[in-house]
Amino acid sequence: MDDSQNTSADQFLEKAGMLIEALPFMRRYSDKTIVVKFGGHAMGEPEYVSAFASDIALLDQVGARPVVVHGGGPQIGEMLKKLQIESNFVDGLRVTDEATISVVEMVLAGGINKALVAAITMAGGRAVGISGKDGSLIMARKLKAQAKSAESAIEKVVDLGFVGEPSKINTEVLDALGEKNLIPVVAPVGGGEDGMTYNINADTAAGAISAALGATRMLMLTDVSGVLDNAGNLMSELTVSEAESLIHDGTVSGGMIPKVETCIQAVLGGAEAAVIMDGRAPHALLVELFTEHGMGTFIKPD
Repeated sequence: MDDSQNTSADQFLEKAGMLIEALPFMRRYSDKTIVVKFGGHAMGEPEYVSAFASDIALLDQVGARPVVVHGGGPQIGEMLKKLQIESNFVDGLRVTDEATISVVEMVLAGGINKALVAAITMAGGRAVGISGKDGSLIMARKLKAQAKSAESAIEKVVDLGFVGEPSKINTEVLDALGEKNLIPVVAPVGGGEDGMTYNINADTAAGAISAALGATRMLMLTDVSGVLDNAGNLMSELTVSEAESLIHDGTVSGGMIPKVETCIQAVLGGAEAAVIMDGRAPHALLVELFTEHGMGTFIKPD
């Protein structure tokens, strides 16, 4: 046997070892709901989208029940620029007026949603694209944001227009799709009791859906490896209380605060656990779910 044959044999043995390691984890997640929030810069890179779609299709094929919730902030910004619709911000928060919400819905429930559905279908899964308005999946209420003026430290309520937060999740449409072995791909746009359409943060939508479904896992794919300590090291596991303490003492700061808060609310609301992880890492979903060490920061009940 020459060196090339030895190399091939070693590679096959390595792959067999990986499958053996993954097998008990595959059994663990059979018929279990896994909510995956896909967003960040990975959404704009075709190779990341393709790898993500393959992972979702594989999850489905080994018996798990994935539910995808996606974002699309950069793509919305690009479309608004093309249409010459000016974006206004209050204290860093985008004001979504009537013209903007039309573009938000078009981009999220249209182009991005259908592209993800197509990618998952190409990878061997059967995906169905819906928005939070379909089947009244996400009932929304207007988000009341607080902001400080430059002249005063006193916070005031600001009107962000058609920006909302989930008030109720109706899981019937997701349950119906799951029973037919279809993969829901959800655009985070909700309908209000006032009949209006609201743009909802994708992390928030994924957290609310995870809680309502009692998901075994909520996987939040981001552009960072997870929650870091003050020395910059990844914290691989946290309880809800520990995560709350890290927010209070300032270890968790900036844009990571709402992500950790969303994970906490998902777990307190009924999800078994949540994970913040880097969605750009190769096959991040499979490493997290089907290996002993996983990746990212695992947040669990106390």
